[in-house]
Amino acid sequence: MSGYQYYEFLAIDRPLTDQQQAEVRALSTRAHITATSFTNEYHWDDFHGDPRRMMERHYDAHLYLANWGTHRVMLRLPEAVLKPKQAERYCVGEQVSAWTSSEHLILDFTSEAEEEYWEDDVERSLSAIVGIRAELAAGDLRPLYPAWLSAYGTRERDEDAYDYEEEDELAPPVPPGPGSLSAPQRALADFLRLDDDLLTAAAAASRPAQPVQHDRKALAAWIGALPAKRKDALLLRVVEDDAARVRWELLGEFGGETTDQEVETGRTVAELLDTAAARRHAREQQESARRAEEQARLEQERRRARELHLNRLAHDLDAAWDRVEASIGTKKPREYDQAVDLRRDLHALAIRDEHVGSFAQRLTHLRDRHQGKPSLIKRLNDAGLIAE
Repeated sequence: MSGYQYYEFLAIDRPLTDQQQAEVRALSTRAHITATSFTNEYHWDDFHGDPRRMMERHYDAHLYLANWGTHRVMLRLPEAVLKPKQAERYCVGEQVSAWTSSEHLILDFTSEAEEEYWEDDVERSLSAIVGIRAELAAGDLRPLYPAWLSAYGTRERDEDAYDYEEEDELAPPVPPGPGSLSAPQRALADFLRLDDDLLTAAAAASRPAQPVQHDRKALAAWIGALPAKRKDALLLRVVEDDAARVRWELLGEFGGETTDQEVETGRTVAELLDTAAARRHAREQQESARRAEEQARLEQERRRARELHLNRLAHDLDAAWDRVEASIGTKKPREYDQAVDLRRDLHALAIRDEHVGSFAQRLTHLRDRHQGKPSLIKRLNDAGLIAE
C-alpha cells in the first residue's frame, strides 16, 4: 500500500438537503454519504474535493488522517458564539488557524509527525472530539489552548519545526482548567499528539475551571424581557432546524464573556518549553529510579526463590538424582529438558556447597549409562554439563 488517507465530515447543526448531498457526491463517487455524514478512504488515489470549501458550505466537523503522519481536525461554529478575536490569539501558522465564512467561524488544527506505528481506531476520533464545539460555544476556551500548545510542542520532535524568533513571543492567556480537560478536550489533545509535560507546565499558572450554572429564574426573566419581534425571529429559526445555534447565542448573550477568568502569565514560548523540558527530565529520572528499584526488588526475590529451591534439593540429593533418572526413563523430549534443568540446579548446588567432585562423578556415570541417547547427550552438552 503506497498510502492511506481517511476523510470524515459531519453535519451536526443542520442535515444536508438532497441537493447538497448531490453536490458532495459529485466530489467522490465511492464515499459513504448521508444527510449528516461523509466518509471515505483512499489507498491509491486522492480526494478531489476541497475540505475548506466543504466546511464553509456544508459541514460542522471534519477529520483527516494520512499514514505519513498528518492529523487534521476542523470545526465550524456560528461566529456569534465564538468571536474571531478570541480564536486568533491561539493561532500558530498552519498548525492552528481560523477564518470566517458567511456567519461562521472555522477552526483548523493540524499535527504533523512521522508515525512509528498506526494507532488502532484513530479513524473514530471525530465522534470523541466533536463535543468541543458545544464547549466553545458555551464560552469554554480550553480546547484552543491545547491546540496552541500542540503546535509549539512539535519542537520536541523536530527542532526545525518553526523559526526560533517565535520563542520570544508571549504565550496567550491560559483559560481556566487546562489541567483538568473534559473528555472531548482530552480526545483532541491526544489526536494532536500534545505532550503531557507541556500541558502540565502550562496548566500550572491557570485557575480551576468553574462549571457554568445558569440561574433558571434569572434566565427566564431575561428571556421574558426580550423584544417580541426578536423572540418571533428566534422561534422561526428553531422551527427551521437552527435550534442549536439559537441556544448557543442566547446563552452567550445571557452569560456574557468568560475571558476575564483567563490568566495572563507573561511567559514566552521559550520559557514554557524550557519548563516542560525540565519537568520531563525530572519525571524521566524518577521513572528510571523507580524501574531500577523494581528491577532490584525482583532480582532479590528471584535470588531468594532460587536459594529456597536449592535448599530443598540439598535436603535430599538422592531423591533429586532419582527424579533425573525417572525423567530420562520416559524417553520424551520434554522430560529430557526437565532432567537437564534439574541437573543444572544440582550443579549450582554442588558449587555452592563445595561438593563438585561428587557431582562430577554422578554426572559421568549418568552420561555413561545413557550415551546411546544422542538427544539427551546434546542437551547436556548445550547446558555445559560435560563430564570432567
